[in-house]
Amino acid sequence: MNTLPSPVRGSLAGFRLKLAAAMMMVVVAFTAAWLVFAQRNAAAGAERVLHEEFRGALAALETARETRSAALTARCLALVRKSRIHAALEDDALDLLYLSARDELSDLMLPNAAPASGPPVHAKFYRFLDARGRIIPAPDNEIGDLTGEENQRLALPSLPATPQLGYLARVDAQGIEHFDEVITTPIRSTATNRPIAALVVGFATDLASSVKERSAIRRGLWLEGRLYLPEVDATARAELLASLAQFSGRGNSPDFSSQVVLGGLPHLLLCQQLNPDSQYPAAFEVSLYSLADSLATQRKLRAKIFGTSALLIMVGLVVTQVMATRLSRPVEKLAVDSQVNFVRRRRAEASLKLTQVELQRAARFSADASHQLKTPVAVLRAGLQELLAREDLTPPVRMEVATLFNETHRFTGMIEDLLLLSRMDAGRLTIDFLPVDISHLVASWIDDLSVRAEEMQLEIVSELPSQLWIAGERRYTWHILANLLENAHRYNRPRGSIKISARVADSLVFLTIGNTGRAIPPVAQPHIFDRFHRAGVSSGVPGHGLGLNLARELARLHGGDLQLVTSAGDWTEFETVFRVAIPTTAPSL
Repeated sequence: MNTLPSPVRGSLAGFRLKLAAAMMMVVVAFTAAWLVFAQRNAAAGAERVLHEEFRGALAALETARETRSAALTARCLALVRKSRIHAALEDDALDLLYLSARDELSDLMLPNAAPASGPPVHAKFYRFLDARGRIIPAPDNEIGDLTGEENQRLALPSLPATPQLGYLARVDAQGIEHFDEVITTPIRSTATNRPIAALVVGFATDLASSVKERSAIRRGLWLEGRLYLPEVDATARAELLASLAQFSGRGNSPDFSSQVVLGGLPHLLLCQQLNPDSQYPAAFEVSLYSLADSLATQRKLRAKIFGTSALLIMVGLVVTQVMATRLSRPVEKLAVDSQVNFVRRRRAEASLKLTQVELQRAARFSADASHQLKTPVAVLRAGLQELLAREDLTPPVRMEVATLFNETHRFTGMIEDLLLLSRMDAGRLTIDFLPVDISHLVASWIDDLSVRAEEMQLEIVSELPSQLWIAGERRYTWHILANLLENAHRYNRPRGSIKISARVADSLVFLTIGNTGRAIPPVAQPHIFDRFHRAGVSSGVPGHGLGLNLARELARLHGGDLQLVTSAGDWTEFETVFRVAIPTTAPSL
């Protein structure tokens, strides 16, 4: 790392820091998600347990209340069947009603009075209603002391046909307000079975005893805007009254539950109507369940969850630092390698640029040299031709001049090849693709060769169709074919053969040219397409080592290729690939 420049070292340090920060963000996000999930799960579980406990306690209280109410109702039904009470009412002897009831109901007014079965029942007062639901005045207070206003509140709009449940707000001698439970039971005529009067009995409510027995829930009574809840202070009672008035003002059903805040502490509130079908004013039982203990438990659980989360984050911080260091090592090594490779690439680019300049210079030199050599070669050929026209030359001299004259043609061909290669190297050679009939080109070459082939007695076999069209430029296509066919003739043996065949597949034409003769040595085969390479050929065969290279480059410019298929024993075969073309109305032959 010390070999890296300062900017690179700074970049690596920044990468390591970013990697650690990214991993830490993942850890924090995962921990936060776990924290939210755990807290919600814990809160939901605690709330579910809380509601189950609350509902269970209420169910127990409801069962006890219903049991007591059933016992009181049964007791009152038994009282209204007393014969002396029926006799006083049916004989219209109302002045004897309370006198007769005093004896019949004496046990009801005694403390610890108990019915035949069930819990002890003690009445605080009783009264009778006439056929119109009004109070029948009592002669004395032995049947319970009530004020005139309290007596009037016991009256009903009409005589009920079923027992009615109500509650009477009263103030005792010490000025403490309380509520008495009132059960009004109709008294039916023995003749018509129709209600002729009603017995009103008042009992002490059981709210206080229920609270003492089940301290988790505080119970009270809400009646006509007044709340009886002795274990709640005045401030909390005022807040609860405001909440109850708010709920009732919204038009809610008689029974509802909600969560309220009293004295700064949250409570569960349940409000249930005690006398839904009664002619007396609606009375509601109010049950409060404090959530202070539950919130304290939730706070402890939340503290544990936050502590665990903080520990996870700290562990994650350490782990991310270690992981970031380990994960950044390959990147640091890659940075070192990249720096080294960058230097090498710059050097290679410089060398490549220098090589490109040299190649361009060489291409220009080849083109310039080819152009410059054309003129002296032409002059030399003209001079040699004039010498051959002279009649005073001896046969040996004429033969030497003729040899030199033929060499000028070979020299001209080499110059043309060099000029063509230089144009290809410079990228200035373009192909004007037109349909070309290679069957016609091969046939033309065979006609030209038939005169020269007699001296070697060669057999030329052409299996080409009458027409075979390829996409290319005629003069360059002719150059490729002429080079291969000339090589097949040049490197053949006496009484040998040349075979030309073609096949079409996948929109390509595969032209194969094979000949007998000495095979190309295996060590020389990979280099036969190199420029100026003539290793392994007979020294008596003319050539300059550019033909195959030029032919392959031209084939590739045509979108095809040229390759050596085989060269072994007495047979050598080359294959050229061209693209198939559809001939136009005026094809290029």
